[in-house]
This record gives sequence, structure tokens and C-alpha cells, in this order.
Amino acid sequence: MSSTPSPSKRRIRTLGIAFCVVVIVILGVVAWAWNRFQSSLPQLDGNVALPGLTGITTIERDPLGIPTVKGATRVDVARALGYAHAQDRYFQMDLSRRRAGGELAELFGPGALPLDRGARMHDLRSLARQVMQQTTPEERAVIEAYAAGVNAALLSHPRPWEYDVLRVDPRPWLPEDTALCLYAMALDLQDETGSYERHLVTVRDVLGPSALAFFAPLVGPEDAALDGSTAPLAPLPTARAINLRNRSASSTLAIAPELVLYPPESFRPWHLAGEFPDIRPGSNSFGLAGGPAGRPALLENDMHLGHSVPTVWYRARLLWPRADDPKQFHELNGVTLPGAPALVVGSNGSIAWGFTNSNTDTGDLVLVQPDIALPDRLYGYGTGPTEYETRTQTIKVKGQADEVLTTQWTVWGPIVGETTRKRPLAFKWTLHDPSAANFRLMKLETAATVSEAIAIAHEMGIPAQNFLVADREGRLAWTIAGKLPRRVGHDGRLPVPWAYGDRGWDGTLPSVEVPVVQAAPGAALWTANQRMLGGAGLEKLGDGGYEPAPRAARIRNLMSELAARPADRAPTPADLIGVALDDRGLMLDRWQKRLLDTLTPEAVAQQPGRAALRRQVESWQGRAEVGSVSYLLVRTWRLRVAERALFPLFAPCIEAWSGFNYRALPYEHPLWTLLDEKPLHLLAPAYASWEALLLASADDVIADLEKRKIPLDQATWGHRNTLHMRHPFSRILPAWIGTYLDMPEQPMPGDSHLPRAQSPTDGASERFAISPGREGEAILHMPGGQSGHPLSPYYRAGHDAWVTGKPTPLLPGKTEHTLTLTPAPQSK
Repeated sequence: MSSTPSPSKRRIRTLGIAFCVVVIVILGVVAWAWNRFQSSLPQLDGNVALPGLTGITTIERDPLGIPTVKGATRVDVARALGYAHAQDRYFQMDLSRRRAGGELAELFGPGALPLDRGARMHDLRSLARQVMQQTTPEERAVIEAYAAGVNAALLSHPRPWEYDVLRVDPRPWLPEDTALCLYAMALDLQDETGSYERHLVTVRDVLGPSALAFFAPLVGPEDAALDGSTAPLAPLPTARAINLRNRSASSTLAIAPELVLYPPESFRPWHLAGEFPDIRPGSNSFGLAGGPAGRPALLENDMHLGHSVPTVWYRARLLWPRADDPKQFHELNGVTLPGAPALVVGSNGSIAWGFTNSNTDTGDLVLVQPDIALPDRLYGYGTGPTEYETRTQTIKVKGQADEVLTTQWTVWGPIVGETTRKRPLAFKWTLHDPSAANFRLMKLETAATVSEAIAIAHEMGIPAQNFLVADREGRLAWTIAGKLPRRVGHDGRLPVPWAYGDRGWDGTLPSVEVPVVQAAPGAALWTANQRMLGGAGLEKLGDGGYEPAPRAARIRNLMSELAARPADRAPTPADLIGVALDDRGLMLDRWQKRLLDTLTPEAVAQQPGRAALRRQVESWQGRAEVGSVSYLLVRTWRLRVAERALFPLFAPCIEAWSGFNYRALPYEHPLWTLLDEKPLHLLAPAYASWEALLLASADDVIADLEKRKIPLDQATWGHRNTLHMRHPFSRILPAWIGTYLDMPEQPMPGDSHLPRAQSPTDGASERFAISPGREGEAILHMPGGQSGHPLSPYYRAGHDAWVTGKPTPLLPGKTEHTLTLTPAPQSK
């Protein structure tokens, strides 16, 4: 007779069965998810029928995943490039159009609403539709073919893996979305609300005109403009204008420096002196004109943008037959922007070109005069009051109710804020005019000379950029690409009323008025977001907040050395990459000397940590190298000195406008002048002398390290400047997955004021150097990889070369995969 299992055994057996079922279910879910993940990898080989093609088109990928797209026509190549972009980067394309369209919250929820509100204020999707209506038939054919290629890739593959994570389906790509990608770059590169101008007017209104002239000079004594223009610094504001000694210590230190310097939302492992508020994105482009003995022209470009995974650009080689000789091919090599069918920077074999952000003034704040009787409804314009236009938009928000956004518009643009005297401010922006955005950039693909390229640059509708171009005949030139306003009655630096028509804009500058600089044979040109010209040229360009001069000055000097080389040591593309990788911190040399002067024997004896600080600072290498302790200490001390000296000065500006940040001003030379002249009336009452302020700043450096339990001799620049190149999902997925999606955290040389401009989250988005017509000698590398899929061999391919600065060829390597696209009947 069999015995009945005891209740405890039955429970154990039941639990065991349940456990096995759970394990099987979990393994099944994991297997299903992994299969879905793998199935979303793009097809790299074989044949695919693609409707709309006029002939067989191929996509060949090399060991880095760089595609060579070869087709029978430019339109076929655009269709195939759209297919390749969608295979590797569709989610990135989607985020780009949503960024400009103000549609990110639909994917990510309420956390994205601030970005969406800012974009919706400009109603860029409506503008994008108008831009498409103005395209030429040739441009429209290319853009529509590109969109069709994108959508064909979406239909022929499982949806990209990111949409499985978000549990939504991707929307089809529209031709107007390419225009939105252009506007997304504008939001990254331009001041779309007049913030810099608002900083200037706040200084003037709160501290007076003398403070504005001293702390925000338009032309400085150490500038590196192409025409050599400089100007002495304005006199110090007098004690009648500003006297900090009459303010209480509590009023000048109303916000504790640590709260300003260490933002709680920061994700970096540790900070000294709140580094990321001091980082300003920038770019470099420089070149040498051809010289004696047939020395060719050379051009370098490294555009600095925020790091992300995948990276901003997508490398490509594009080939299609020439109309005049079908046996010969147009050949483009360089980088494209996922979402657009054009080569952004690179070479067509005859010319090579690059861009840097110009910081020209493409928008103006307008003082609005509200009507006395109905100030909320009417404002002054012309001979009588005019009613505000109210625009209402609905923002879809994942996980909660839609948000209705209402903005108020004037004839000049949207209301974006108010002055310290409560006068409304409207913003007039070139890109609010749909005619200021277009796709003329594609005409560079067949330009043969610098002169042709300059004429095309003046037609382009892009965010205003420095445009540097070289040709195979040795010519080199600079101009502005994109539209600039033609101002009447004012210079645009400060807000003024436009109500009576005597001040405003008279359209945009015609091509003949846009400045152009042609390099002399063998001479250099350089751009690094600095002021490019003085005098009449500067009047046309305006002031959109130029970058301080040290980076541009260093490039100018290094390029002058290359230009002076003898013929037997002619510069090469590798030499120009060497300039781009320069990490010599000349600006900090004088700060190192000043810190040593501050740490006198008497001062060292008063505080134990000062002796160790002095020892480290004495071993000065002057480079932003990953192993340098002295560089980090001196740099941190400079920022602490700026904080202690300038924050009390500008505290009233912050009280008047919470968005004020003195770091938006070019404060280096004014700060150094304060330290040299030691004006007591501009010193906060918390300090008995300027020497006391300098010592307090040195103690800040010591305290910062002690707080983080970092031994002073281990506080290296690389520890601080560690790369954080993250995927958008790494913030919302478990940490172990996020780490897998991100690029490795690596110590990086470079700094914001050096040619090798580098911070944990910003830096060169590409670097290339080329002599037009000699593409086989050219160099190009990028952070990240070509693919946005973590399982792809191209997800990180090439990234290490960018980190180390290793030269890699511009031209693709040996073909590893070939995808053949064949014509197919279009569905009716």
C-alpha cells in the first residue's frame, strides 16, 4: 500500500513545479526578446527590391561599416542612402525631427516637456512644410526619394529595437522631416530666444553702460580675428557706478558658490569648480592655401557638439555617373546627417569644405510697448495699437493628458521674456522666415572651385556658419553660409523698439554684402567660433556671443608655423590633425604663475594643505593631459577665483533675471585686469584684499578635493575629464544595460579653450583633414560607430581611433558586405 505524501512534501513539490514554470517562462521571454533584438539587425548582404529605382544600386560596407552607395542617378543614390540611414540610425532620425517639432514627450513622457515647449514656440513643423513648398524640382526629387528609401527600410525589416523598448511603432518618414532635421541643428547651434542679448541688456540696465563696456567687450585686446583687429579694454567701472564695499557681505554672497558650482542634476562622478557650466560648445576649421612649387591647399574641420550614442554624423561615400561623361563618376566622401540626403562636410574631389558655428547675430530682441488701456491684448505698432496673435498647440504626452501650449506673437516674433523694467521682449529670428531654410547645400556636391562654392554658400538656408573651402587648384577662402539680417537704424546688440519703422530689418544681406576672405598663396585661415572681422565686416555680422580668443589664437599660431615650413617639409593632412589634437594650455600659464605668487611662504605656513598644493603646481607641464595634476589644480583655481570675484559683482543681475550667468560673458581679460589693478570698490566686502580672495580660492581647491576624499597628488585632469558618451536609454534602463549601451568611460586630454576642445560630454563630433584631389591621403575619424544597434559590429567600430587621435583614412576600406537594391514596380 503506497503512502500518501505529507503536506510539506506536497508544498515543496508544488513550489518546485511553480519555480520551474517561472524559470521556463522567464527563459522564454528572454529568448523571445533576444530573438527580437537580433532580428532587428539590418540586412547587409543579398538583394532587395526597392520601388522607384531607375537602375541597380549597391550599398557596400567596409570594416567600419562605412557605406559606399553607388547608383545610376543622384536620385537613386538618395533613395539608397535613405535606406542605409534607416537601417543604422532610424531612431536617431526620429529623435531629431521630434526635437525640432516639439514631439519628444509623446515618446518619453513629461520629462521632455521643457524641450517640447521651447521648440513649439517657434512652430517649426509648420515652417518645415513651407520650406518643402519652396524647394526646386531637383531638390524635391532627391528629398522625396530619400524619404521613400527610409520608409522602404522600415517596411522591409522588423521595427528598430528602440521601439520595442518604448512599445510603440515608428512613424513613417515625411519629406518635411528632413527640413525638421535642419531646424533641430539650428536649435543646437543658435540662440533661439535671444539669451545672449538679454545678458547684455541686463548688465547695462542693472550695473550701467560702463560695466557692459568693461565686462562684455565686442572687440578685445587679445582677439584672433582674420583681419587682426583688436581694441584695448574699456576702463574699469568707477566707484560711483559700482561699489561693492557699500553692499553687505550677505547680499553679495546670496547664493553659496557650492550650489552654483555643483548642480544636483549632474551625472558626472565628481566635479571641481562646477566645470560643466563653464563649457561652451565650439568647433574648429582651418587651412593653408596652396603655395610655391605646387604645394596643394589643405583643410581641416572638427565640429564640436554634444556627445551621444549613436554619434551625430554618419560617414558615407556616394557615387553616381557624371552627365557629361557617364564613364566618370561624381564621388563624395565625408559625413552625412541621418535624416538628410546631403553630404554635410567633406570632399567632392575638386573642393573640400567644413563648417563651424559663426556666432553671428541672427536674431534680435525687440522692445514691445504694451497698450496703456489694454496691455494684455494690444501693443504699439506703426500709427496705432495692434492685437497680439495667440497661437495654441497641443503637445501629446506619454502617460498623461495632452498639454495645451499657448504662445503670444507680435509682428516681429514670439514674446520670449521681459526686461528688468518689465517691458515685454519679442524675438525676431532669421529662421522664422521659411525662405531662410533650404537645401542649396547639395549644390556643393558638383562645385569645382572655391568661387563656385562661395556663391553657393551665400544661397544656403542653414543656421549661419563659418564656411571654409579649399579647391584642388590651391585656393582657400572663408565666408558665412546661411542668411544674415540686414539691419536698419541699430546694430542689434541690445533691444530697441521697432514700432515706428525707423529700426528693424530690411530683409537679409545680399550675396555681394556678405564678407569673404581669400587666403594669399601659402597663407592660413582659421575659425574657432571667434569674432572673425572688425570694422564694417563686424557691423554686417553682428554679435551673437563670440567665443573667447585663446583657442583661435593657438590655432592661428600653429598654422603660421606650418605655413613657414620649407618646401621639403610641406605640411600634410596629418600635420593639421596634429593641430586639432593640440592640448597646450597657454591661457593658464599666467594663472599658474599667479597661483605660485599667491602661495607665499607666509601663506603656506597658515594652512597645512597649501604646501602640498604649491608643490603640485610647481611641477607645471602646461598641457591638458590625462595624467596632469597641476593642470587640473590651476584650472580649478582660476574658476574659483572667477566665482569669488565675479559672482558678487553680478549678484544684482541674477536677482533681476534668474537666467543670468556671468559665464556667458567673455570675462577672461576683464577678470585678469581686476587682479592686476586690484580696485577695492569692485571687491566683495567679505575680503579684506584681493590677495585674501586669491588665497580663499586656493583653499577652495583643497577643500573640494578633501570633500571628495581625493588625495591631491591623485587629482589628475583625466580623472576629471572622463568621457561620458551615453545612449538616451542608459538613463531609463537598468545600470548594467546602460553601461552596455554607452561608450566606455575613458580619461580624455583636451579642454574647452584648446584646439582639442573636450569635456566629458562635448567635443569633436568628427575630425577630418584633406587636400582636395588627394583624397587617398585624407584623414577622418569620429566618436562612436556607424550603427545604432548594440549587436552590430559597427556599433563601436572606429571609436578608439577617435579617442587616441589615431589617423584613419577618409576613404572606405575593403568591402565586407554588399547589399544590392534592384528596381521594383511601384504599388498603385
